[in-house]
Amino acid sequence: MDWSWLVALVCPLMMIFMMFGMRGGHNHGSNKKQLSAGEVEQELLHLKVQNELLQKEVQGLKDKVV
Repeated sequence: MDWSWLVALVCPLMMIFMMFGMRGGHNHGSNKKQLSAGEVEQELLHLKVQNELLQKEVQGLKDKVV
């Protein structure tokens, strides 16, 4: 008995099931905590301070090389 036709039917059926299963995973990032305006400002200030420190460190490394 030739079962090759069964493989030809199983592949598209499995693809359909997998696509329906993936459809539920699109909202995985929507559970993130929303930050208040004050928390966003505080985070922005923290990032600015880190950026300034990194810029100074890079400039110090450039001065050592030159």
